[in-house]
Amino acid sequence: MIDQISDSLHKRPRLRLTALLSAPLLWLVVAYLGALATLLISAFFTIDSFTGNIVQQFTLTNFADMFTDAAYRNVVLRTLGIAIAVTLMCTVLAIPMAFYMAKVAKPRTRKLLVALVLTPLWASYLVKIYSWRSMLEPRTGVVDWLLGPIGIHSPGFGITAVIIGLTYLWLPYMILPLFAGMERLPNNLLDASGDLGAHNWYTFRKVIFPLLFPSLVAGSMFTFSLSLGDYITTQIIGGKLQMLGSVVYQNFSINLPFAATISFIPVTIMGIYLYLVRRSGALENM
Repeated sequence: MIDQISDSLHKRPRLRLTALLSAPLLWLVVAYLGALATLLISAFFTIDSFTGNIVQQFTLTNFADMFTDAAYRNVVLRTLGIAIAVTLMCTVLAIPMAFYMAKVAKPRTRKLLVALVLTPLWASYLVKIYSWRSMLEPRTGVVDWLLGPIGIHSPGFGITAVIIGLTYLWLPYMILPLFAGMERLPNNLLDASGDLGAHNWYTFRKVIFPLLFPSLVAGSMFTFSLSLGDYITTQIIGGKLQMLGSVVYQNFSINLPFAATISFIPVTIMGIYLYLVRRSGALENM
């Protein structure tokens, strides 16, 4: 009897916690997953070309148009290439920055560096992208003004500008997980590797990278997914460049079913990516 009373007392806080978490979880399911499901279901509808109204009749016409049109295939490949390039650029830039912050900088300097990394996140998305537009403006931009005399000119508006802009936007999302992973990395492992005669590159490949891989995966999920669905950066500094987000944005008001069909692509790509991440075991080690 006493054991039953004790068990019931221990279960009450758990029940209260479950009740508190059930409401936000229910709201997430209804507001996010419900809205996403509704959008994707509309991909199997069509639109009346005369009235512009949605015809709620099951059809695969939108998918047939998407897969048979070479222009949309090029947009998919271009978007995927840009997302991969941005993720790689963020990784190359973030690893030395995170290593310096976690292992080289003094504790007081470390706090300042973390604050500086977070500072760009406080600024408006549009302010940052329009700042890059003013810097990358051909002939009159900051890049040509500063580096033009030494023969380095702005790439102009296009795929290079989009990769630069997205890398700048999402770099903090890569630095912070890597910094957290670097902080958990024991210093004695690095010292032992150096004492045994391992070079810096060998130490990075065999000691640092395997332990840092889960943090790298966490950062890549942010940079890859955010780049995959972006469309504002493309409109401002992409020139005539189109990405999947741009196609969805252009068709959303005139042909919602086709826009929903295009939305299937980034959702599917991210689903495959998360599946591969789960198979790699990185999620369990985060």
